[in-house]
Amino acid sequence: MTRFFFIVSFILYASGAAAQQPGHDACARDVTRFCRPVMNNGDQAVLACLKQNRTRLSKGCDKVLTEHGQ
Repeated sequence: MTRFFFIVSFILYASGAAAQQPGHDACARDVTRFCRPVMNNGDQAVLACLKQNRTRLSKGCDKVLTEHGQ
């Protein structure tokens, strides 16, 4: 899970979006809310969970996923 936050944070930083986002991770709350059961199953499981819950995600998280081809 920590690795997931690191990867998303790194992507945000590298894309320049980190300066525009309040906080370090636009998807942290969504991951905690919708994907808690799979948090320890690796990045791909969390990403799949976020995609599965796409219609319920915050606008910020949805935007991050969209900007990164997800």
